[in-house]
Amino acid sequence: MIQRPGLSHGVVLVLGLVMALNYVDRSSLATAAPLLQEELSLSNARMGLLLSAFFWAYTPGQLLGGWLVHRFEVRFVLAAGVLLWSVATTLTGLAHGFATIFALRLLLALGECVSFPSWQLIVSRNTLEHDRGRANGFIGSGQGIGPMVGTLFGGLLMARFGWRAMFLGLGVITLGWLWPWFAVTRGGFSHAREEHGPLPVSYREILRRREFWGTALGHFAINYAFYFIITWVPAFLVKAGGFSVSQMAGIVAAIYGVFAATAALSGLVADRQIARGGSPTRVRKAYLLTSAIGVAVTIACSAYVEPRATVWLLGAAGVFVGFSGAMFAVTSTLAGPRAAGRWAGAQGVAGQLAGVFAPLVTGIIVDRTGSFSWAFIVSAVWAVVAMLAWCIVIRRVAAVQWPEELANRTFADAPAA
Repeated sequence: MIQRPGLSHGVVLVLGLVMALNYVDRSSLATAAPLLQEELSLSNARMGLLLSAFFWAYTPGQLLGGWLVHRFEVRFVLAAGVLLWSVATTLTGLAHGFATIFALRLLLALGECVSFPSWQLIVSRNTLEHDRGRANGFIGSGQGIGPMVGTLFGGLLMARFGWRAMFLGLGVITLGWLWPWFAVTRGGFSHAREEHGPLPVSYREILRRREFWGTALGHFAINYAFYFIITWVPAFLVKAGGFSVSQMAGIVAAIYGVFAATAALSGLVADRQIARGGSPTRVRKAYLLTSAIGVAVTIACSAYVEPRATVWLLGAAGVFVGFSGAMFAVTSTLAGPRAAGRWAGAQGVAGQLAGVFAPLVTGIIVDRTGSFSWAFIVSAVWAVVAMLAWCIVIRRVAAVQWPEELANRTFADAPAA
């Protein structure tokens, strides 16, 4: 039996912190959008293009990230990515034109593309099934904590000193993460790496699996709604809802906060259910289906109420998006330690395509209709697609048996001559 050494609380904490910084930096442009759009005189469609620029490089970069974490020591790959994206964030505060900001968003994406494959590979190699939800839930909660802190304090900082000061401050803070990372990983992950052998599963084998396409479609579909919230809700609250920038920052921070709390708590509860004998398939799918149905209902209802009344519905949507953190535990289980990095990279391509389409499609819809109503409806439809992917395409939440593993098992089970 493979023995996994486990992840220390320090490693989980620092990984959660880097995911928070990841989402602070990528969502900072959305926070600055109301002021930046006015200063640069950008149309909604052009602003949507700028908001989606990050994902143009981040999406294909997931494949590069998946290859890098299996090829080189994962802790150094992640550190190099953080260094690159902190520089890009800092320089954004010094930029003065659309083209420069667009290019820096691409650079930011290249740095961040290693984060998801790194996280998934580390968790898959160093945790058991009944610990996986806790680790993934806590680390994944950074996706909510990051935008929450970034929107709240970044919005307040931006209201007082301007959007440039916000980017400069975030870049310096992100750079400071490297110190605790090297402190908690001083011993590396070499033991876990040696136990699993040197040969990772190829992308070709991963793409042949039905389970992979289920996780990929589900990730894209739920991310469409998530990235719609991240990229356009701040501008929606200011323009359609009539909130001030400071009020918007508080509201959006609260939405992210309930998302983060739900992600961390649901992962912990799911682990306890599995440790007490619950089926990983039933437990993980229950959270995923609750997430998809809840997001679809709350976002669809947001299209039919007054803009200022959507605040409560969007808060509820944040809770249901938090339940979707179970998909990361599902990915870790299905892929296994030999494929987790590359599976996460390939799945990330699908998931981050939503970041390309959601802000761009929303900008076009708003320009043509003069309203956000249809943008809410489109996001709700994609949440229904996520439900179908997780419920039907993925049959069981159990480790995939790769061809050479099946061959070895067959040879071992064969009767002696």
